[in-house]
Amino acid sequence: MSEIRVLGVLVSEKSQAAITVQEVLTKYGCNIRTRLGLNELDREQCAGCGLIILELMGDLNESLRLENDLWAIPGVKVQKMIF
Repeated sequence: MSEIRVLGVLVSEKSQAAITVQEVLTKYGCNIRTRLGLNELDREQCAGCGLIILELMGDLNESLRLENDLWAIPGVKVQKMIF
């Protein structure tokens, strides 16, 4: 079995970072097998942060470039899991 690479991407300032995050995810779209977005909600409105879970596939170097590009965005934090 090959390794499974998962990134957790916390976008703490969606209003400022969402467009740039989407551009990066589009750029590396061929390396993303699964994408799950979780929004923090309250009763009145959508909150300003969100969590994206990415299951990655393909070239390891491309995965590392994706991770680095996400880290470069202000208000974005990345955690990685490898199984």
